Amino acid sequence: MKLLLALMMVLPLMAGTALLTARPASAAGLTKIGAFGANPTNLNMYLYVPATVAPRPALLVLVHYCGGSAGAIFNGNGHDYATAADRYGFVVVVPEATRDGHCFDVSTKAGLTRDGGSDSTGIMSMVAWARQRYPVDPGRIVVSGFSSGAMMTNVLAAGYPDVFSAGAAFSGVPAGCFATTNGSLWNSQCAGGNVIKTAQQWADLAHAMYPGYPGGYPRMQLWHGNQDTTLAYPNYGEEIKQWTALRGLSQTPSFTDHPQQTWTRTRYGDTGTRATVEGISIAGTGHTLPQAGMLAYAISFLGLDGGSGGETTGPVRAVAAGRCLDVPGLSQANGTQVALWDCNGGTNQQWTATSGKQLRVYGTKCLGAESGGTAPGTKAVIGDCTGADSQQWTFGADGTVVNVHSGLCLAASGGGTANGTKVITWSCDGGALQRWSRG
Repeated sequence: MKLLLALMMVLPLMAGTALLTARPASAAGLTKIGAFGANPTNLNMYLYVPATVAPRPALLVLVHYCGGSAGAIFNGNGHDYATAADRYGFVVVVPEATRDGHCFDVSTKAGLTRDGGSDSTGIMSMVAWARQRYPVDPGRIVVSGFSSGAMMTNVLAAGYPDVFSAGAAFSGVPAGCFATTNGSLWNSQCAGGNVIKTAQQWADLAHAMYPGYPGGYPRMQLWHGNQDTTLAYPNYGEEIKQWTALRGLSQTPSFTDHPQQTWTRTRYGDTGTRATVEGISIAGTGHTLPQAGMLAYAISFLGLDGGSGGETTGPVRAVAAGRCLDVPGLSQANGTQVALWDCNGGTNQQWTATSGKQLRVYGTKCLGAESGGTAPGTKAVIGDCTGADSQQWTFGADGTVVNVHSGLCLAASGGGTANGTKVITWSCDGGALQRWSRG
């Protein structure tokens, strides 16, 4: 019965994609990797590396649906990701479930616990393997999946929020919704859209996957057909509850539009292409996502298109101290003063220099001078991005980082170099203590 129910998840998806012809993997091809680390559930790992890899490539984890395989998703309805990898130079990891039914475990206690010893553990071993061999941009490790893979997308983003910067889930359910206590991988109540919780309750389920984690959570894009009866449409609204709560946002959209006639897109938090949370509801459609053209929107949301205007993401290092610009405690609270800390690759040390001269962290927070201050000694703090020139910076050829509004330089307070040294703006003097490097 469990196998029959699991296979029901893939049949509508296959029906919607039957007209897609399988294509051979382009460029370097899809390669099976042998020993890649801890793999308690015997997953297969496949890797796609384009012929030309970007200097600091993004890494996409692409997770298949029940009854699927790495080759089926890569050469079928997920093939636009492969085409984008050829264009933008990012690396793709494709996990493959090997148990009966080829579904991923998003139900057991082990599967819903960070490093718990189920499928998510094996997938994270694949991510670590790829990061050891390619110069992956730690600020652009993302995940996307369809159906069972969409459920795993939610679980990975909830359980490993310090690794993934964004996710795109097509026809999924909230992280933790499919939980069972009898070892089964199928939860009929959740599949039927009958598990309804408050936003805070959903957030608590996600927090329980990584207890004690103090930091922020990935951006999330959620897709669902409003006629879906396999993973019923109410799950879409429950996903939005969960991810808006995890990001501290209202469930009231900050932006709504209709990119296509049957689509309703809502954004929460930021209103741009890379919103904090984005939902796309497809009218008249069942469990047949993604459809033609949809992955282009996911590629942009996930940042796999390399950004615009030469955006770069990575650490900003204080040359004299040899330490990184850090948001203490992984805080996302507005007004948090940044500091120096040993470089560790965390999301709180990944800064995106945008074409608008912003230095963004977590995708939605900008570095700025506190209260727009112009006096030497003004704290350098994070806050919601407003576009103000007090949140704009120019990188000088001499390594200085100059605030556009005040003309002051980013500097370590008191010339300090130790962990925890606060960062301020100060009169530019050309000294080594005001020099920074990127990457």
